[in-house]
Amino acid sequence: MSNFSRRDFLKLAGLTVSSAALAHPLVRAAGKAEDLSRPNIIVLIFDTMTASHLSLYGYPRLTSPNFSRFAERSTVFHRYNSAGNYTVPGTASLLTGMYPWTHRALNHSGLVRRDMLDRNIFALLGDDYSRTGFSQNGWASFLLTQFRKDLDTYLSPAEFSLVSQVFGDGLPDTNLALRALDDFMFKMERSPSSLVLGAIERTILYSQARRVSTKDYPRGIPRTGTYPVYFLLNEVLADLVTMFREQKSPTFSYIHLFPPHAPYSPLRQFYGMFWNDKYFPPSKPLHPLGDGHDERKVYVGRLSYDEYVATVDYEFGRFIDAMDEAGVLDNSYLIVTSDHGELMERGCKGHDTPLLYNPIIHCPLIIHAPGQATRLDIHAPVNTVDLLPTILNLAGKPVPDWCDGEILPGFGGKEDPERSTFSVEAKLNPAFAPLQTATIAMRKGDYKMTYYRGYFGGGEEFELYNHAEDLEELTNLYSSEKAIAKQMKDELLERLAEGDKEFSKR
Repeated sequence: MSNFSRRDFLKLAGLTVSSAALAHPLVRAAGKAEDLSRPNIIVLIFDTMTASHLSLYGYPRLTSPNFSRFAERSTVFHRYNSAGNYTVPGTASLLTGMYPWTHRALNHSGLVRRDMLDRNIFALLGDDYSRTGFSQNGWASFLLTQFRKDLDTYLSPAEFSLVSQVFGDGLPDTNLALRALDDFMFKMERSPSSLVLGAIERTILYSQARRVSTKDYPRGIPRTGTYPVYFLLNEVLADLVTMFREQKSPTFSYIHLFPPHAPYSPLRQFYGMFWNDKYFPPSKPLHPLGDGHDERKVYVGRLSYDEYVATVDYEFGRFIDAMDEAGVLDNSYLIVTSDHGELMERGCKGHDTPLLYNPIIHCPLIIHAPGQATRLDIHAPVNTVDLLPTILNLAGKPVPDWCDGEILPGFGGKEDPERSTFSVEAKLNPAFAPLQTATIAMRKGDYKMTYYRGYFGGGEEFELYNHAEDLEELTNLYSSEKAIAKQMKDELLERLAEGDKEFSKR
C-alpha cells in the first residue's frame, strides 16, 4: 500500500507546495477498482467547536444558519459528548473507539499505546477502502502519523496552505520529525528552543506572511496555533471538494480542520457582529481549577469565538453547496463533528483546563447519508467512541469486541436514554500509571456526574447536575440527590478502576 502523498508528487514534479489550484492526482490509490456500491465516508472535524455556541442547538446568537440548513437533511445528535476536553484524547478516542483510560493518549502531544496501534479505523477498514488522513492540528497529525502504515494517503498539516514552514513532514520518520523539529525546536506558541535557527525560521516565515493581504481579516489571516501554517478556510474547503470529487470509490477520509480553534480570525463581515446584541450568558462563579480570568475578559473572548464560529458556518455553507454541485454527496456519508468544545465561563477562556463542564465536551454531531432529504433528531446520549463502530457498520465491517463504543442510533444502533458515557481529562497524569490526577465526567440519562481526583490538596470531589432542569450546571445536587449520586458514583469508580487495573499492578 502507498504512503505517497500529494506533497511527494509535487516535490517529484518540481512544483511548489503553494500551488493550491492543482488537482490531487495521487489521492486515488493505484490498482484499486472503483466500487460505486459502497458509499464513501467523510469525517469532517472542526476543531474546538462546541454545540453550546451553535444556534442549531439553541444558542441565542445566530452563529450557525448554514449548519442548521445542512441539518434539515441530516441526522442531528443532541447529546453527543467528546471523550476528552482537548485534541489528543478526543481525537484518539474517535480514531480508536476506546476511552482515554484504555488507549492512554492522555497528555499534551500524547500518543496511543504501541500495543494497540492496530486498533484504529484505518486498519479496520482495510484495503477495501482508499484511506486518506489530513489534519491542520499538529497533535492530531501525531496520531495520523502513528497510523500512517494504514493510510493510503497522508497529507501534511501544511497542505492547502497560503504560507507554511513545516519541516518534519518531509523526513522518513514523520512522527519523530514533527515532534522533534516542529513541535519542539520551532513551536510557535513559545520562544523557539533553537534561538539561532528559530530566529531565522520565524524571520523567513513572517516575511512571507507579510505579503499576504489581510484586508478581509481584521485580526489577521487564519493560522494554526502550533505550526507555522497560514490558510484561507474557503480555499482549503474548495480544494477538499476537488479532492473528494476525484477520489475513486469507496474512500474513507478523515479531515481535521483547525477553525474555530484560537487564534480566532473572523472574516470582516462577521467582525463585531455580536457586540451590541444585548445577549449576556448566565453569570457563573470562578472555579478554583479555572484560569482565573475575570468575567469581562471571558465575555470578550466569547464574542471573538462566536464571530469565528459564524465565519466557519459561512464557509461551511459554501462548502456544502459546492459538494452538492460536484455530486460528492450523492454517494457519500458526511459526518460533521468536533474533537472537543470550548469553555467561556467560570474564569476559563479556552480548553486547557481540567474542567469538564458542558460547553467543553458537548459537541455537534451531524451525519448526512446518501440521498437523505429529511431531518432526524436523536436525543439519546452518545460519545466520540461511537463513531468507529458506526463507520465500520456503514462499511459492512464487523465491530471488534474490544471497542468501547456502540453503533449510533439511526445508523444501525438502538437508542438507550439511560446509557452511561464518559469523558476523561488527565493531562497532568503519567500516561501509563493509574489516574491519580484526573477529572472524569459520566453522563447517564438526564444526569451528569463529574469526579475530581488529585486536586484540592490531593483529595476528591464530586458534582452532580440534572441537565433536564439545569443545563447551565449551576446547582450541584451531589449532597441532595443521594440515591442517584451513590449509584452514579459507584458505576463511575468501577469503570475507572477497570481502566486503571492493568497499571495498578505495575
